[in-house]
Amino acid sequence: MDFFERTGKMAIGSRLRVLTETLTRDAASIYGLYGVDIKPKWFPVFYSLTDEQPKSVTAIAREIGQSHPSVSTIVKEMTKSGLIVEVDDKTDRRCTLITLTEYGKSLSQELIAQLRDVERAVEQISSECDNDLWAAIADWEKAIGRKSILERVREIKEQREHSEVEIVEYQPQYKKSFYELNRKWIEMYWELEPHDIEVLENPEKYILEKGGHIFVALYNGFPVGVCALCPMPEESAYDFELAKLAVNNSIQRKGIGRRLCDAVIDKARELGGKMLFLESNTRLKPAIALYRKLGFKELPEYHPAYARGDIQMELSL
Repeated sequence: MDFFERTGKMAIGSRLRVLTETLTRDAASIYGLYGVDIKPKWFPVFYSLTDEQPKSVTAIAREIGQSHPSVSTIVKEMTKSGLIVEVDDKTDRRCTLITLTEYGKSLSQELIAQLRDVERAVEQISSECDNDLWAAIADWEKAIGRKSILERVREIKEQREHSEVEIVEYQPQYKKSFYELNRKWIEMYWELEPHDIEVLENPEKYILEKGGHIFVALYNGFPVGVCALCPMPEESAYDFELAKLAVNNSIQRKGIGRRLCDAVIDKARELGGKMLFLESNTRLKPAIALYRKLGFKELPEYHPAYARGDIQMELSL
C-alpha cells in the first residue's frame, strides 16, 4: 500500500490492524462456509476447551495470552450461545470452571475438517512469500516480551532529548538569559527582591568571583535553564548553596532541571564540599519533588534569606 510505503515502520500497528481486520473478515466467512456458528474472536477460548478439561477463566486467559476481562466477556457470549457451561470445581467450591456443552463438543468435531483446510491455505500463502510470517511473529513476541515497544520508544526518546540538551558553564553571553529565566519564574508568584536584582544583574561579582559556578542548559543551542553553585560563608555549616534554578516553562519533560542540579552537585563534590544547602518555597511542588529525589532533606528550622522562602533543605555529599 502506498500509504504504508510512505509512513514506513512507524505505522506498524496500523498496518497489522489492517491485516488483522482482513484475516478476521475472512475467518468469519470461512466459519459460514463450513456452517460452523461461532465468532472468530471465540476461537482461542473454544479451542482451549476442546481437550474436554474444565478450566477457570484465569487459566484460559493465561493459556491463550489474553486479559481476564476479555476472556470473561467471551465466556459470557459463548455461554449465551450454548457452547459452554459453568461447572463447580470439586476441589474448590469457591471456584467456577468452564467446559464445553454437548453442543460445543459436537461443533468441535465439525471444526476438524475446517481447521485442516485453513492450515493448508496458510501454508500455501507461506510458500508464496519470501518470509515466514509465523516464525517472524514468534520472534517478535519474544523480543517484545523482553522489552516492549513502549519501553524502547521511551528509551529512544530520552536518549534523543538528552542529546538535544547540553549543560555548559556560564559565559558572558548567557548573562541576559540568567537574569530573564530567573526573573520570569519569580514574577509568576512573587516580586523580585533587592538581593535578587543584585545577584541576577551581576552574577560575576556575587557568584563567580567568590568561587561559585553557574551552569546553563542549552536546548538545540538556545539557553533554556540555569542553576548556580554558590559558596557559603566560612562560619556556615554548609560548603555551598544550590541556587537560582530556573527552566523555561515551554521546555518541559526533558529532565533539564535534574541535569542542572546534577551538574551543580557534581561540581560541589569535585570542589571537596561535604554539605549542600538550598532555600525554596513549597508552592514550587515539582522543584521540591526533584530536590527530594536528589536526596535533599528538609531542615526543621527555617531562617529564610528571601521573603518567599518557606523551606530550607540540605544534602550530604
